[in-house]
Amino acid sequence: MQAVEPALEAAKETAKPSEVGEHLGWAVEGDRVVTHYFACTDSGYRGWRWAVTVTRASRAKNITISETALMPGDEAIMPPPWVPWLERLRPGDMGPGDLLPTAEDDARLAPGFTEADEVDGDVEAQWELGLGRARVLSAEGRDQAAERWYEGTAGPAAPIAAAAPAPCSTCGFFIPLSGELRLLFGVCANAYVPDDGRVVAADHGCGGHSEAVHVPSAAEAPPLILDELSFDSMPNFTPGAETALAVAAAQVAEDEDEPAEPEAADAPPAAAERDGDG
Repeated sequence: MQAVEPALEAAKETAKPSEVGEHLGWAVEGDRVVTHYFACTDSGYRGWRWAVTVTRASRAKNITISETALMPGDEAIMPPPWVPWLERLRPGDMGPGDLLPTAEDDARLAPGFTEADEVDGDVEAQWELGLGRARVLSAEGRDQAAERWYEGTAGPAAPIAAAAPAPCSTCGFFIPLSGELRLLFGVCANAYVPDDGRVVAADHGCGGHSEAVHVPSAAEAPPLILDELSFDSMPNFTPGAETALAVAAAQVAEDEDEPAEPEAADAPPAAAERDGDG
């Protein structure tokens, strides 16, 4: 226990300007090698402790400080496990000027001279040494891409596809891919939709479907708009009186313009004349 004080001073020297807490115990590391632990009071290292390893040479009376370090305890807050940078990348992380090297043994790629099925779009018709692409997409690489596209925003589960009138496979703007991928995917060629120029699933969809648009005729009348918030002031009158006056005035005008009927030539003589002659 004589080494506690020298170990505490060594911990304080290393921890500056932070403070060192109480002595938490010690552990024997080997022959005349002991590690003493002190509490760390820094709020950013809760549960950590200062470890000071001391030793004493054979037949020597002085203590020698071998190493001082900040070590995690049983309840220490630890950082997440380290992940290689290639596994930390996510879609969209690449920016202008960034380079993403591809490993030689990348399972997503295969040599360009690899034989493939006739339906494979990456078949090299006449591959010669030194010509064509050095590597093409492997079967595993195609499966990964297809799964990623189908489950992404261009797949059938996207909100825009749920409200679409019909799938992309029946749209005139849908350009199927070549090879095996043409069975499930194509490229959208509609300039007015969000997926223009992007790979979309055959059962994806949107409101820009080529057969879902109805253009109204120019001769169609606009819908009637009824204003229910205002009214017009009208003069008081008896219902039907204005109509009766108009009809009477029209009848008078018609009577004045009509000429009198002439008497008939063969009309019988008046009664007085008949009596006189008799």
